[in-house]
Amino acid sequence: MKRLIIQIDEEKCTGCGQCILDCAEGALAIVDGKAKLIKDSYCDGLGACLNCPEGALQLIEREAEDFDEEEALAAKAERDGLAGKPAGHGQHGLSHDMPHKTGGCPGSMARALKPLSPAAVAANPGLATDLPSWPIQLRLVPPTAAFLKGAHVLLAAHCAGFALPSLHKDWIAGRIPIIACPKLEDNAALLEKLTAIIKSGQIARLTVLRMSVPCCGGLERLVQQAMKDAQSDIPVECHIIAV
Repeated sequence: MKRLIIQIDEEKCTGCGQCILDCAEGALAIVDGKAKLIKDSYCDGLGACLNCPEGALQLIEREAEDFDEEEALAAKAERDGLAGKPAGHGQHGLSHDMPHKTGGCPGSMARALKPLSPAAVAANPGLATDLPSWPIQLRLVPPTAAFLKGAHVLLAAHCAGFALPSLHKDWIAGRIPIIACPKLEDNAALLEKLTAIIKSGQIARLTVLRMSVPCCGGLERLVQQAMKDAQSDIPVECHIIAV
């Protein structure tokens, strides 16, 4: 059957291994210094691995075996030497639900955040976060992240946090925040990730919060194109911060 599956450009791939860390199913491996898809049935086609710093990965539609989650995770556990062992817990200093994946860089590990304990807040006055989830950078958010299920997503421009003192109270409360900058980031990569998130069918609603400067209009255009590419009809609204 034809379905979405990962494709790797070996000329661009440097073998850094970021995609290996981002793939919860263990569908990828470094072979002879390059990322390789181990087996078609291990890839879920949702694009959690698209954070490649070299832009070597993309989702394409081609004939491929159906995704077999049970087989993929069993093979990954065997390779990692975890077969038959209980799941581990979060690292010290973090309060969160089970992460999207184990190991790798904490900066790209998807997790829902819980309020810090009173003791932790007292130890760091003024520095306790109200963020409901992590990461917040669009290119780091896995389309399959559990915190996206049924979520009202706030896609905000990077500058919004500095322009609106009430951002947390008025905009982040009750929403899952994701940030992006169409001027400073690769728009093709942003579009690919945003389309994958919308196409996953997890999110229920999308609010765009951008600046009034012309370049920030690219954020709204990215959403329009992603909605079209994903063939989605979820509610979308846009709000503009005047400068």
